[in-house]
Amino acid sequence: MSSVAYSGTAGAGFGRLTSAFTRVYGGRKGVGAALAVYRHGEPILDIWTGESAPGQPWTHDTGAMVFSATKAIASTVVHRLADRGLIDYDAPVAEYWPEFGCNKKDCITVRQVLTHSAGLSGVGTLAAHGSELLDHELMAQRLAAATPDRLLGVPAYHAMTYGWLLAGLARAVTGASMKQLFQQEVAQPLGTEGIHLGRPPAGSITLAAESFGTGFAFAGTPHGSRLVTLLQSIPGVLGVSSRSLFIPGAEAILAGPNPPVLDSEMPAANGVCTANGLAAMYEPLACDGMAGGQRYLSGATMQAIRRIERYRPDTGLFLYMGPLWHLGYHSMPTVGAPRGFGHIGLGGSFGWADPDSGLSVGFAHNRLSLDMMAVDQPAFAWLLPLVVGGARSARRIARRAPREAAA
Repeated sequence: MSSVAYSGTAGAGFGRLTSAFTRVYGGRKGVGAALAVYRHGEPILDIWTGESAPGQPWTHDTGAMVFSATKAIASTVVHRLADRGLIDYDAPVAEYWPEFGCNKKDCITVRQVLTHSAGLSGVGTLAAHGSELLDHELMAQRLAAATPDRLLGVPAYHAMTYGWLLAGLARAVTGASMKQLFQQEVAQPLGTEGIHLGRPPAGSITLAAESFGTGFAFAGTPHGSRLVTLLQSIPGVLGVSSRSLFIPGAEAILAGPNPPVLDSEMPAANGVCTANGLAAMYEPLACDGMAGGQRYLSGATMQAIRRIERYRPDTGLFLYMGPLWHLGYHSMPTVGAPRGFGHIGLGGSFGWADPDSGLSVGFAHNRLSLDMMAVDQPAFAWLLPLVVGGARSARRIARRAPREAAA
């Protein structure tokens, strides 16, 4: 397929990136995507292509459900609270959320939750059917009553439970829901209208794109159900991963162009973000806590965030060659940016920061098709090198222009 058009702005130096981006996500009915890149808070690339729904063009204000990239936003909320002295990373969660302190969880720390080491990744002990996952208050209550498994203290991706754990902690400290805190602690201070937990409210300029593809409908078939049961019984990464994601009916909450999950509060999975919203959230993470010339996170908090907590690959993830955990984000090094970190979501949407170059990136799309997952899920692996290379080329061109004009 030949390259198709994109909308937005991309300076000189980004030709290879825009070509690859539009070739993969443009010109396909019902499929679209957006990519935003900031350098030290200044937009240097802001493009979008394709459709947010059949016949509806993607726009600057189109948001997409970014799945696990949502976890980074929930993590940022917690860092804001920690920055004000309301939370200590090394304090037990139960110090703030007393109900959580039962059944051998009294010593689980905030740091362990932020590094997926709380031993609470499984969803099968919390809910009997996927529809229960839509009740975020119920899930927080059941996690407060749960008993950790044998992986307590070991990084094991809390695919679904991570968000409810942070929501329970944050509500205990502030009295506010995570949906409210996404606005109060992230979107509003950073001046972006492109970050929401769940479907944007009526009147928002952000409109959620329709999901395209079958998601994980196969898991709901008899053959799929048997396969999931088999995977959950397997020791090691496949078993841990499947137990953190699948229970009967879980696939149904992702079904359709406007899936039920959009109308829930699932801080591990159902954020609706524009590419610019994600890039704006990662701006302070790329710029030593500064955003728009204002202090957003302290230097001490940024030092804690940039540090890799444990050089031990996650036990429940196998898609990314074992990412290493920061406090709520994971390593995403790329050529030319070895200290980059961020968070990837199901389907490949992601946010990313590079503290060395000051680059922050947001990428969002609406395709959730198993037949395209091999291209979409590792999108960071081919997009980020093009982003870094394009940013360097753009900078060289900008520096050369005044000299050439003077000559």
